[in-house]
Amino acid sequence: MRFGTPNTSSFKGSSIPYMDNKIIEQAKEFVSRVFQEKLSKKLVYHNYKHTFETANEALKLGQLHELPADELQDVVLAAWFHDLGYINTYQGHEEESVRLATDWLEEQQYPQERILRIAQCILATKHGQEPKALLEEILVDADLSNIGRPTFFATAELLRVEWEIFLDKFFTDQEWAQFQMDFLLTTSFYTQAAQGKFASQLGLNIQEQRNFLNQEVKKQKKKEKKYRETLAQPKRGIETMFRNTYRTHLNLSAIADNKANMMISLNAIIMSVIITYISAKSSVIGTEFAQHRIIIIPIGSLLLTTLGSIIFAIISAQPEVTSFAMNKNKMKNRDVNLLFFGNFTNLALEDFQQGMHEIMRDKKSLYNNMITDIYYLGEVLDRKYKILRISYTIFMFGLVLTVIAFSIAMAYY
Repeated sequence: MRFGTPNTSSFKGSSIPYMDNKIIEQAKEFVSRVFQEKLSKKLVYHNYKHTFETANEALKLGQLHELPADELQDVVLAAWFHDLGYINTYQGHEEESVRLATDWLEEQQYPQERILRIAQCILATKHGQEPKALLEEILVDADLSNIGRPTFFATAELLRVEWEIFLDKFFTDQEWAQFQMDFLLTTSFYTQAAQGKFASQLGLNIQEQRNFLNQEVKKQKKKEKKYRETLAQPKRGIETMFRNTYRTHLNLSAIADNKANMMISLNAIIMSVIITYISAKSSVIGTEFAQHRIIIIPIGSLLLTTLGSIIFAIISAQPEVTSFAMNKNKMKNRDVNLLFFGNFTNLALEDFQQGMHEIMRDKKSLYNNMITDIYYLGEVLDRKYKILRISYTIFMFGLVLTVIAFSIAMAYY
């Protein structure tokens, strides 16, 4: 959207008898200066341009309704101040705008009853507030005149950006199109002048928005269909991924079992040798052996090391079955993995057959079961390798302590 230089001629000259153009010019200059100094640059919709357009439109609608000069002046002043509160707050800016407008108008010694009328006009622009007087209706129509202009769609995108920044409201393209469609259909102008001026373009905007919404709905349906097809059709890449993942997990499980078996065998041999040695020495040369009891320390250290290491190696190699209580609801909600024997062996044959037939009919359910199976395989592997690591750690530190103890024993011997 191109922004031209605002035309201020609408607020100057003698085309509006008895209206104090001087105070309007002062208000305009005040609002312009405050916006320039204090308004956030992130406010891409509620800025000086929007305020100028609202004030200009309020003047035109007031002229079409042939308002008295004092009322026309008040509604234009209200238009200039209606968004000034954005310099301090985003939500509830109307009340802040009233406060700022009241302070400025009192400095100008403006009549109190007319300040109150201007405040009521500003508050009427609040979302969900119904205007109660003609001046309020004129200002509300001027504030919403954007919906009856060809630039509606461009400026609406600016409002979308503002909401994302200041309100953390994020919309998909379809959600935003639906929101705008609902807004256009539920928003109407209050004054006859605005209805006659903007009705035609508003109708065109509604039709264009409806077409855009239909396009977004078709795009979304196309994406959903493509997603469903991706899940429903067997893809070589998906099958290869599952095959390789299963193969990797099984290989890692076999490696863990082999390492556990190696530790079991090695420590069993060491334990047998130690026990045999101690038995032979204590029975054959018991008196001499008793005289050198310090040698028992490294031997005992080695024996405890092998015992601890072999215990954890056995726990690691111990078969692990992940299972949990089964019920009909879990099967219906696809919360079980029917491909794993630890689960389906808890089912009756008829239930298992029914569940497998449902899996074969639904590829998404099949993939979900395979994913669940891989997850639990990973849990078993994680446990195996943690326990196996403890076994190796005990063996390593035990050997170091045994060597140190043996060296000390030999030094004393």
